[in-house]
Order: sequence, then structure tokens, then C-alpha cells
Amino acid sequence: MVHNEDKDELREAAVSGEGRNGRYSRQVRFTPFGGQGQRGLAESTVLIVGAGALGTGIAETLARCGVGHLILADRDYVEWSNLQRQQLYTEEDARQRMPKAAAAKIRLEQINSEITIEAHVMDVRVEELGSLLPKVDLIMDGTDNFDTRLIMNDMAQKHGIPWIYGACVGGYGITYTILPGETPCLNCLLGAVPLGGDTCDTAGILPQAVQLVTANATAEAIKLLGGRKEQLRNKLLSFDIWRNEHQEIGVAAARKADCPSCGDHAVYPYLSAAGSERSDVLCGRDTVQIRPAQRQQLDLSETARRLSGLGSGKVTSNPYLLSYTEGAYRMVVFADGRALIHGTTDIAAARSFYHRYFG
Repeated sequence: MVHNEDKDELREAAVSGEGRNGRYSRQVRFTPFGGQGQRGLAESTVLIVGAGALGTGIAETLARCGVGHLILADRDYVEWSNLQRQQLYTEEDARQRMPKAAAAKIRLEQINSEITIEAHVMDVRVEELGSLLPKVDLIMDGTDNFDTRLIMNDMAQKHGIPWIYGACVGGYGITYTILPGETPCLNCLLGAVPLGGDTCDTAGILPQAVQLVTANATAEAIKLLGGRKEQLRNKLLSFDIWRNEHQEIGVAAARKADCPSCGDHAVYPYLSAAGSERSDVLCGRDTVQIRPAQRQQLDLSETARRLSGLGSGKVTSNPYLLSYTEGAYRMVVFADGRALIHGTTDIAAARSFYHRYFG
């Protein structure tokens, strides 16, 4: 274990250039990045929201690159199905149902003991995110749902912190670097570009799609943190590795002067109770009700067909609702997107179950 005074010495070595024993020498010798870029990484703090496939890939890459302070936040625990793509975890983590943030911290400290790693086992909502932001230079998206992303987006806009959006499902991946005051925000992009709605639990995922999003998102991160902002892509990148498709979309025109999140009179709607997903425990019913931030219009028959195709739970439906039972939980979903998660009073567990199937 590296003591604090030793960490200070190691940090100074990293800030001076290559780090002790030339740990970062191959990065420093890449002339466009160099010692100045490495010093930028060593002096930076990055918040990674979500420690699943993208979050672990991003965290490992940034830890190996020498980002001085990583903050990890995740509400979930390690399951066997995670091991196919969530690269920091082991079979023992799955057996012990280790919280992902805690397991990731242990592994990252074994990879790089010279940096500071914070782990928070929490469901990241407005209050929680606000508590993590002081001194953060960049937010990285490793989450699994748009409700949390829109909170991140509003918080980043409010505090002027860059963040990098990333998502993947099936063979498809997408990433975009959002700079408050300069680029369209996520709220601007909604409806303007296809951001997707499937989840890994409904459509599966190839680990190579995760790796490509991780590589592109972290490349943008080290450019930004290393003081090479002029090298940023400035386009939305999407690809499908199964279909051999690759696309870069210029989205500058999507920025809206009247956007409620980043426009001239921003009100940050997703930081208010009215603009965020609501989760409430129903008294005496061992049930959590979840209401999406935006009213939806689900095709219940198509949703039932999609869930039936998973083969892991039981689906029943009528013209007004569908019921999906898997393990200890039964989820009843209505056409407006509202859901009742029966079998728990744990809001974080209920939200995690819901977002497996409704990203």
C-alpha cells in the first residue's frame, strides 16, 4: 500500500513528466502530447458515473494513463453476466456480489498505486452528483440510462464542466464530447440525432463495441485534460462494428438558443423534481413506483414481444399494461412509461431493474 506522503512524491514525479521508473514514458515520448500533456493528466480530477462496461474500461484506461484523481460512483453490484465485458471484475467479485465501485477501486489501486481513487456506492441523482463535483475537471459517462445522463448534462452545464457522452448496445456505439458554452448539449441533441433506446439486457452487447467507445472517449479525455483541446473531434461519432458502419456527424447546428439546459435562459430542468424521474415506495405494498421524466407512449405489444424474446422471465399483457416477472421482481409497465416494481422497497434496486429493460 502506498502511503499519503509517498503518493505526494509520486504525484510530483508524474507532474514533472514521465513519473517514477518511466511509467508514462511512452505517452510522454508521443511528441504531440509530451510532458506538458502528462502534467495535465496528473493534475486532473475525473468523475466517472457508472462502473459497468464503459465505466470500467474508461477508469482502467485513465488510471493507466496517469490521471491524478479518479472518482467512481455506481449503485450496482457485480453479476456473472457482467464478466463478459466489464473488465475490472473477477468471478470472485460476482460470487461475493461486490459493489462495483468498491471492486473497481481495489483493482485500479493494484494497477496504479500512484494515483488517488475514490469509490462511492450510490445511486447518482441530483444531490449525490452535486456532492461529487467540487474540483472535478471532467465528467465521463458510464451510466446505463438517459435519466441520469440528463441530470449529468444539466449539472455540467450549470457548473461549466466538460463531459463526454458514451453509450453502446449490440454492435453499436456512440460518443460525443460536450463543452458547456461551445457545443450542443445532450438536451439539444435529443430528437436531432439517433441516440438509441435499447439496453444491453434487451439487445445484448459485443465487448468490442464497448472497447471502441472506451478508446474514443478516453482519447478525447486525454486531449482535453492534457491541454490539447484543438485536437478534439468536435463531431458525434457513431459506429456499428457488426455492420461495418462508421459515421461522424457534425452537430454544431443542433445547438439551440432556447434550450432549457444550455440556452440563453437556461433553467436546468432535469435538476428539478418536476424534470427528473420519480421513484416512490408505495406504502404497505413492497413496491416501488417509477415515473419517467418525460411522458412516453409505449407500444405495449411490441414491448411484450421484446421482453418475451429474452427468455429469462415471464410476460403477460393486456391492452392497458404488461407484466414482466423475473426472479424476485415483478414489473408492471403502463403505456405512459410508468412502472411498478413489486418485490422490493429499495428504490435503487428497483431503478436498476427498470433500467435494464428501459434505457
